[in-house]
Amino acid sequence: MSTHAAIAAEVSAEIARWLGYLGAEKRMSPKTLEAYARDVGQFLGFLAEHLGGAPSLKQLARLTPADVRAFMAARRGQGAGNRTLMRVLAGSRSFARFLERNGKGKVGALAAVRTPKLPRSLPKPLAIKDAKRMTGTDLRKGEAREAWIVARDAAVLGLLYGCGLRIAEALSLQRKDLPTGDSLTVTGKGNKTRMVPVLSQVAKLIADYVALCPSELPADGPLFIGARGGPLAARVVQLAMARLRGALGLPDSATPHALRHSFATHLLARGGDLRAIQELLGHASLSTTQIYTAVDSERLLEVYKTAHPRA
Repeated sequence: MSTHAAIAAEVSAEIARWLGYLGAEKRMSPKTLEAYARDVGQFLGFLAEHLGGAPSLKQLARLTPADVRAFMAARRGQGAGNRTLMRVLAGSRSFARFLERNGKGKVGALAAVRTPKLPRSLPKPLAIKDAKRMTGTDLRKGEAREAWIVARDAAVLGLLYGCGLRIAEALSLQRKDLPTGDSLTVTGKGNKTRMVPVLSQVAKLIADYVALCPSELPADGPLFIGARGGPLAARVVQLAMARLRGALGLPDSATPHALRHSFATHLLARGGDLRAIQELLGHASLSTTQIYTAVDSERLLEVYKTAHPRA
């Protein structure tokens, strides 16, 4: 049964309203909305097979936890892992909450089923000396690539480590977003903006790139562009990082995102306040930032052993 046939007309209409709400009120990106629609469509497609027809709003309200668990078991049988199941349940629960708020029935079965747990994986930051070399210019001397491309890569990686940006945040910057003074306005997840301080070394890397860039950079256009003039792709930055990783003999875990992890870990190691780091990273919840305390625990133990008179 196709996904379209698996969704009753009244349910399809509510999905359209829900997605419109998420886009307008929650300011979710088109890609996020597409993923939510796909995930809910998978759930409804299973229910159509499971129940013998596309479920109505009333049938959704009558679902049991056993129905939801049957869906999860079916998806596991297709190779879906815990992360995928978490995402599908999150989207389906969001839709269920929307229905309840709008008086279309309560799908209690979704809330009654326990969400799969993910093993907690700790970020793998770089050593301070390696992070500095990654975002410096020494390793890039004598490269055959054009000087402006070398400068561009250095500027992007400098933003990831020097400001703690996500790679998508750095690549979404426009020419008009150039640092003014010692700060930069960044648009993060959920289109939320935040101010981040910009070190003079990072500001210089950006200025050097802009000065060398052979193409005009319109104010409303991307700050970082590719060799053909279009917006710079994340894959190009990943390849640049891989090149530097090889030069330094670092493991595969030394990715662009590891520079952001390094930013947070190194701030914490130098006595940075956890809530301040949360703001700098753009984390919605402090619990997300607290993972860096576990990363730093080994260093803290060493300080204790060295400094405590009874150690």
